[in-house]
Amino acid sequence: MFKILKYSFFDLMRSRWSYVYFLFYLLLGFVLLFLNNDVSKAIITLLNIIIVIVPLIGTIFGIMYYYNSREFTELLLAQPLKRTTIFLGQYIGLSVSLSLSLLLGLGIPFLVYGLFESSEIWNFASLIIVGVFLTFIFVALAMNIALSNENRIKGFGYAILVWLFMAVIYDGLFLISLMLFNDYPLDKFSLIISMFNPIDLSRILILLKLDISALLGYTGALFNKFFGTNWGMFISFFVLSCWIVIPAWIIVYKSMRKDF
Repeated sequence: MFKILKYSFFDLMRSRWSYVYFLFYLLLGFVLLFLNNDVSKAIITLLNIIIVIVPLIGTIFGIMYYYNSREFTELLLAQPLKRTTIFLGQYIGLSVSLSLSLLLGLGIPFLVYGLFESSEIWNFASLIIVGVFLTFIFVALAMNIALSNENRIKGFGYAILVWLFMAVIYDGLFLISLMLFNDYPLDKFSLIISMFNPIDLSRILILLKLDISALLGYTGALFNKFFGTNWGMFISFFVLSCWIVIPAWIIVYKSMRKDF
């Protein structure tokens, strides 16, 4: 698995799209810090960008990598290797390479602006951790979609639809349901529903860490009320971990049953 992981990692690091992804965050970090001249404000602005861009890039890279490396995967399957080793190695290699581009792209500008001398270092670390979680989650979802669809056009369409649903449509449906049933106690319902969307959960986690009550929103305020800041963050991390483990297990399950 480590050899396949290493191959996938270095294969992606040689890709020009990895450098484009890295340069995007590098320029974004410098521009935000130059305009705001405040690490705290830059982190809040990055939050709104990362929770949308990172899932999109993870989804696109995940679906593209699977389809582009399908012939190589079939060659590996002809060797005396476990399917679990092959697919988990590819999944982890892809996720780690994207996470590294995110880490270096945002880390360099903030280090230049004196992150270690700032009190916002732990808030920035939480932002990066959330970005890594979202990368692993949406790469796993994309690979599951690709494993379920041999047709590339259908696979791309379903992957983009999943991202669009999580990033935009889910919140709209959630707000409509709150408006329609505002006469009923919806506190527990809102908490449970928010856990089914990793993007919303990531936003709540960062806002709890930043302790910005004005920006928490309805579900964020409920997390703070029911669990408090520390418990709310712990539960958010736990659910995000489940969002990684369960899709990764489904990748293994599907790969074992799929006829290549």
